[in-house]
Amino acid sequence: MKLILSLCTSIILTGCVGMPEKVTPVQQFDVHKYLGKWYEVARLDHSFERGLTNVSAEYSMREDGGVRVINSGYSSEKNAWKEAEGKAYFVEKTDQGYLKVSFFGPFYGAYVIFELDHEGYQYAFVSGPDLSYLWLLSRTPTVAQKVIDKFITQSKAIGFNTDELIFVSHQEKR
Repeated sequence: MKLILSLCTSIILTGCVGMPEKVTPVQQFDVHKYLGKWYEVARLDHSFERGLTNVSAEYSMREDGGVRVINSGYSSEKNAWKEAEGKAYFVEKTDQGYLKVSFFGPFYGAYVIFELDHEGYQYAFVSGPDLSYLWLLSRTPTVAQKVIDKFITQSKAIGFNTDELIFVSHQEKR
């Protein structure tokens, strides 16, 4: 009975670190080049980001070798900034863009970088554990149209519903 309970607990706690079938994490990933501030350019809608503008993520190293994640965004409905701190760890290899991230205790979700500007680390296409999680991140609040086109083409080919993408407004509020 204890073995079954342990197995069920393991499945629940690690069940969201998988990735969509056609998503492949980038290789030759350098977490140190990825650190710093990223702006959310586009996303699929989720309750934890619903209605937010000026969304960004700040990544820094943790003492335990993981990555500290601070997500922030502005809610015009509440006239306030919303911020969440999380932690991320590599799932397999440290040179692969495949991490698990947690904002809620022991519960982790996949963070899969499936496209990356390897030269300058200026943009990244990120998936979650399934086809309902998708982000286009950039070092700047806007990107060239060719990056958006590439993001939509690649994401659609994988199976993401790109017709439902939200393009995030970035007008400074602080």
